[in-house]
Amino acid sequence: MPVFRLTDEIVFPPPDLAEDEGLLAIGGDLSEQRLLLAYSMGIFPWYSDCSPILWWSPDPRLILLPEGLKISRSLRQTIKKGIFEVTMDRAFDSVIRNCASAQRKDERGTWITDEMIEAYILLHNSGYAHSVESWVDGEIAGGLYGVALGSAFFGESMFARKSNASKVAFVTLVQQLHRWEFSLIDCQINTLHLRSFGAHEIPRKEFLKMLKTALDVPTSKGKWKLDNV
Repeated sequence: MPVFRLTDEIVFPPPDLAEDEGLLAIGGDLSEQRLLLAYSMGIFPWYSDCSPILWWSPDPRLILLPEGLKISRSLRQTIKKGIFEVTMDRAFDSVIRNCASAQRKDERGTWITDEMIEAYILLHNSGYAHSVESWVDGEIAGGLYGVALGSAFFGESMFARKSNASKVAFVTLVQQLHRWEFSLIDCQINTLHLRSFGAHEIPRKEFLKMLKTALDVPTSKGKWKLDNV
């Protein structure tokens, strides 16, 4: 399959035209309109400082159904101890910048460029991008961020300064999304870490059908807050 070069027009080629590894298009920008269109089509940006913007739609796709969350016994014990205070949308800027600077095994540098940080902060200010934070003694210890459209949440990245901090934030997010009747969490790329929580791969065709159904639900924009349960 060819890799498509985007123009200033806010359009994408069909996701099923992506190359085998998922690369679909190159170029364009990270404007709010383009990003929201991309997510609604099952496409996301993933690139580095030394490359142009790359747009992906992998097949298969890793997803997690909120009702299918798995929590290990040790993590349940950690959560029960109440080590972390978990919040939503309290420190989006800090979360995305920590995700960008986090050192990851077998990776050089970061794919969260300054351009992406700026774009997702704008998405957050518009009520589409959200963060979940874990705190210890008033200091941020871990967290994650992503984008919400309809009843779908598109996970982007997470970080941890303290052991289990991002895991507790993730579990809290999934449980909250379940209460809010979200139908789909897009985990994008297959990782053992996310599979341990119950994520599994499905064909892109099936993912796009699920996404279409999820987008039939109106998007609730604005700051998120955890239910008191």
